[in-house]
Amino acid sequence: MFSWRRSTDFDHVKSEVAAVRQSVGMMEISGFSKFMVRGAGARGWLDKVLACKIPNVGRMTLAPMLKEDGKLIGDLSLATLAEDEFFLAGSGMAEVYYARWFEQHMDPDVELEVTGLGLVGLSIAGPNARKVLEKLTHTDVSNGAFRFMAVQRMEVGMAPCIVGRVSFTGDLGYEIWMKPEYQRHVFEQLLAAGEEFGIKMFGLRALNAMRLEKNFGGWAREFRPLYGPLEAALDRFVAYEKDVDFIGKKAALAERANGGSVRLKAFRLAAKDADVIGDEPIWLNGNVVGWVVSGGYAHGSETSMAMGYIPKEHEGAEAGWEIELLGERLAAEVQHAPIWDANASRMRG
Repeated sequence: MFSWRRSTDFDHVKSEVAAVRQSVGMMEISGFSKFMVRGAGARGWLDKVLACKIPNVGRMTLAPMLKEDGKLIGDLSLATLAEDEFFLAGSGMAEVYYARWFEQHMDPDVELEVTGLGLVGLSIAGPNARKVLEKLTHTDVSNGAFRFMAVQRMEVGMAPCIVGRVSFTGDLGYEIWMKPEYQRHVFEQLLAAGEEFGIKMFGLRALNAMRLEKNFGGWAREFRPLYGPLEAALDRFVAYEKDVDFIGKKAALAERANGGSVRLKAFRLAAKDADVIGDEPIWLNGNVVGWVVSGGYAHGSETSMAMGYIPKEHEGAEAGWEIELLGERLAAEVQHAPIWDANASRMRG
């Protein structure tokens, strides 16, 4: 039953989160937006379109994409497969929107492929994720050989795949991409390899619960064309000093100099039987100062969470926070660091 309060899916989501946090879970990720970028001019073109540093071959990075005014127009992951071949993945709802932006700024020396369902994927995550993958590949995926944010073509269950060591759950995890004719086979192989570890499928509600306890933002909620990278806490992924006049660079440098106007913050909320979903008021010392952009229950940490924007002049305030939920103002605590695995030892280990 669905309602404004916690519904009948609450315990099901809890069990999915527990599977990931305690052992290993698997999720279907074919709905992401996906692009292949190839050609002699691919690296130079991406350097202009994206605000990040372009990674070396075999590495990945988070790739903010800016408008001319320095505001966020995209939030993608970028993987360098070869000197002239790159893979981009992002929010599924933004695929056409991203493709239109790329085409508006296209270079004749670049080949852009919007893969759609010509490339599909599965994600495995949790402390036993590596043990599952090791059973299905001859490639060395130990922590020393295949570090966090590494990417490589490899066979998984004898099927050709692109594997990136990354997961939006904030846990040890891998995104595994393949052509659609291989997906069912890889899916069955992963289930069989994960059986001894109690592998369990998880969905978007569980993913939301896990990304919240890691303070991870998402497209169309925390990241929108309303906010600059500093305001959205993505400035650490912007290569301000790279010797390229990327789109939005001048405005991004200006935002870094003047500090922007708002700050994205995570809050732990004293909720009872309901959780925020977005647009709830954020109060400070009796006054509305900000707004929630997303939230939910973080099952792994057993607490209600909210993410929202506040004016930068209040970012140092520690006490006096409340978030309004269904007509009631509830005490809230700023979470400067993630409440789960704050030093990212699970994700990087």
